[in-house]
Amino acid sequence: MALAIRPLHPSFGAELGGVDVRRVDDAVVAEIVAAFEEHSVLLFRGQTIDDEEQIAFSRRFGPLETTIRTIASEARTRPEISNLANVDAEDRLIPAGDKRNLFNAGNQMWHSDSSFKRVPALASLLAAREVPPSGGETEFASMRVAYARLPEATQRWLEGKVAIHSFVYSRGLVSDGLMPPDHAAQVPPVPQALVRANPRNGRKAFYVGSHACEIVGLPTDEARARLRELLDLATEPDAVYAHAWRPGDLVMWDNRCVLHRGRPWDESAYRRVMHRTTVAGDGPTAPDAPGVTVNPARDSDVAWSRAQLAAV
Repeated sequence: MALAIRPLHPSFGAELGGVDVRRVDDAVVAEIVAAFEEHSVLLFRGQTIDDEEQIAFSRRFGPLETTIRTIASEARTRPEISNLANVDAEDRLIPAGDKRNLFNAGNQMWHSDSSFKRVPALASLLAAREVPPSGGETEFASMRVAYARLPEATQRWLEGKVAIHSFVYSRGLVSDGLMPPDHAAQVPPVPQALVRANPRNGRKAFYVGSHACEIVGLPTDEARARLRELLDLATEPDAVYAHAWRPGDLVMWDNRCVLHRGRPWDESAYRRVMHRTTVAGDGPTAPDAPGVTVNPARDSDVAWSRAQLAAV
């Protein structure tokens, strides 16, 4: 029996009805994969699952990543779970001004999960355990839809280009000192193809986000201007799907072609507890780029990041 599919946005995204992710056979998984390749963002409502059940469902789509060590990762219970929350390991609200909340504010910039890894992620699955009464939405934008809108000359210019992605760079846009040297050593800068094609249907997307900071062969200022132009195109207001969370929501998205960002809420008053699993990608997207370095953030870079963090 075919899945019930309801569009979330005119250009991408779909809600899949009638699915209990704890009980799916191989035929249903195949339908979910087909919907994932077509719609890029999938919503499953009413999923009352624990971490083990989330991990089991996520593994139906491939091996899982484990989380890197950061100042905000102390509350995790399993290495496959990224605990995105404003509560600490003792289940208390993290106080205002704490560096852990500041670190997590980086998630409010447009990004693709794990683009800062040599093998970037295939998919993320984010489960809403607790949500605030207002705010805290997650916004999604399709780089595949945006790529299709580019002039052919721009598409040709992008083809074969390689960008450098750096987690240290993007967190440095939020504040200094969020990546101590031992944490930064886990995530050196990596090259990523600037254009990626879906291996099943051939549809192309450009691949940018807040971690992207250089383009091999271009001066830094020109590269960052180009990257921001692409990001702005992908995230024009009418091209964004904003998901207002309910407890029990599970959203799965394609990191190869989808950007996302979290939105603010009153962290001092309301808990927001979200658990993410991440399906690993198949391999590197670009050859090594020896000798390429990440130049320090300019004032214009910091101003750009502040605008992302402030936008509502």
